[in-house]
Amino acid sequence: MLRHKLIHPQINAILAASGHHSTVLIADGNYPAASKRGPRAELISLNLMPGVPTCNQVLEAVLSAVPVETIQTMETETSGPYALDGDPPVWDDYRKTIKDAGIDLDLEPIDKWKFYDAVSTPDHVLTIQTADQQRYANILLQIGVRMD
Repeated sequence: MLRHKLIHPQINAILAASGHHSTVLIADGNYPAASKRGPRAELISLNLMPGVPTCNQVLEAVLSAVPVETIQTMETETSGPYALDGDPPVWDDYRKTIKDAGIDLDLEPIDKWKFYDAVSTPDHVLTIQTADQQRYANILLQIGVRMD
């Protein structure tokens, strides 16, 4: 019986087989998950209906199951139709979830195209596609080392 919050059998199996430096993408509902992923990455589609589940809900479950050493987000655009003034509201949700999980890490925004490159590496083992409708909700986790 599992003791952490994550109970999805396929996600647990992939995470259990992952190691240090493996990356996991929690993708929003607009992310091109079929074409922007690593060559060995598995895709799990959890997108049930718009907004269910959210990236933050999946983040909470994944953080309960594996150690994480970096957390990257897709940097917001400053011009064009998807531009935002400041951080997207979802990033505050992430910061709270990370803090509540007892993890002392900051979000590391990276350029949109560098984000896609980071996801397209052989270290990328899993994309969890959500139905999150918020802009810039994609979040890339790098698995760390178990220290206990």
